[in-house]
Amino acid sequence: MTLHIPFDNTYARLPSGFFSRQAPTPVSAPSLVAFNDALAADLGIAGHDDPRLAAVFAGNALPEGAEPLAQLYAGHQFGQFNPQLGDGRALLLGEVVGRDGIRRDIQLKGSGPTPYSRMGDGRAWLGPVLREYVVSEAMHALGVPTTRALAAVRTGDPVLREGPLPGAVLTRVAQSHIRVGTFQIFAARRDAGALQTLYDYTLARHDPEADGPADLLQRVIRWQAALVAQWMSLGFIHGVMNTDNCTLSGETIDYGPCAFMDAYDPETVFSSIDRFGRYGYAAQADIIVWNMAQLATALIPLMPDPEAAVEEFTAMVHAMPDLIRAEWQARFAAKIGISAPRPEDKTLIADLLTRMQANGADFTNTFRALADGTARDQFTDPAAFDQWAESWQARLGAEPDPQALMRRANPAFIPRNHRIEQMIAAAVEGDDAPFHRLNTVLARPYDDQPEAEDLRRPPAPDEVVRATFCGT
Repeated sequence: MTLHIPFDNTYARLPSGFFSRQAPTPVSAPSLVAFNDALAADLGIAGHDDPRLAAVFAGNALPEGAEPLAQLYAGHQFGQFNPQLGDGRALLLGEVVGRDGIRRDIQLKGSGPTPYSRMGDGRAWLGPVLREYVVSEAMHALGVPTTRALAAVRTGDPVLREGPLPGAVLTRVAQSHIRVGTFQIFAARRDAGALQTLYDYTLARHDPEADGPADLLQRVIRWQAALVAQWMSLGFIHGVMNTDNCTLSGETIDYGPCAFMDAYDPETVFSSIDRFGRYGYAAQADIIVWNMAQLATALIPLMPDPEAAVEEFTAMVHAMPDLIRAEWQARFAAKIGISAPRPEDKTLIADLLTRMQANGADFTNTFRALADGTARDQFTDPAAFDQWAESWQARLGAEPDPQALMRRANPAFIPRNHRIEQMIAAAVEGDDAPFHRLNTVLARPYDDQPEAEDLRRPPAPDEVVRATFCGT
């Protein structure tokens, strides 16, 4: 069957100052690594057996209806404002409206240079492409709002990083690629017309019921508060929470130096470029508030009374930590079997986390083991768990089915860092079996899968991944 993507492109109809039209740069020998049939079906894409799939998703052949463009945005990167960023190695092919009625972008990553490449080659190498494919699809299976992966293609061309590495292109799907940084660039330029156009477009696409910029800001604050609390409940560390990686849709975007914790430590930092821990595990709750303050600043010019807006928006941002704490407590309460948390449960949760840190307990395995009575095995000093468990068991007395709740809240499988690295190393040598196995197992993260017990194991000392790297 011939490939058919039902494009209906709206971002391409915005003024030309929002993007640069740009065709992908062809590659020499595209070959398909993976195509997400289930996602394609949800998007109404037909023709999964078309032999041109590799060519299309490498950028060598444009499907009918595609209007490739690189989007413009700015952003705070590690706290420093960059007045112009933009898609330096990505192109929006267009949009589709899925079977659920939701409009989504289809974007190529690694498809060649754009006007925003800033002397970069616009390419991606195979490792980050496969990492994003696996982790974004795992996050979706875990129930986290996220961009998704539609396809991964080898290009047949090397890219130069620390040395020559195999090139690849990822096809990413998102409810949109509108970021805090998209608003920031027009606010910084004092382009009131473009800012209003972007605001109107964002409302129509993501939140048509919002009543003015303040209402939109409040909704994005709620979405992002819930998202970051969910990340933390899974031990996920984004690694690069710049404002250009913070979406208005509330989806997780950019899986560069991301990672999941093994042993619990709130100070965990994985990103190789995060020398001061700005985007570490525990810092994420503070950083998302900072990011929302930047969005609020960018929205102020849209308000009829800017001075009053400053006061109103400041109050909204200052209230955000309470939203995050409430979301965090609800999720962690569920992780220990409590369906209706009380204020005092925060102490019970914090006590467990403190004991986990002191005993080197694995984050994911400890919480999963609470339901089957084996959590004490995760502690170097099991007595430390036993002492906590007395209070915990007393608290669970009124819960109707805490084991079932814990199994729904605590995955058995996450994309462990050492398994991702092993998968990438195998793929570089031409062996994609570990990649496909990870995708299969991680598609059912809450199910017991005895045949995949090796993927639950924390890393041995010589397997520990201490740093992750940006895909560029």
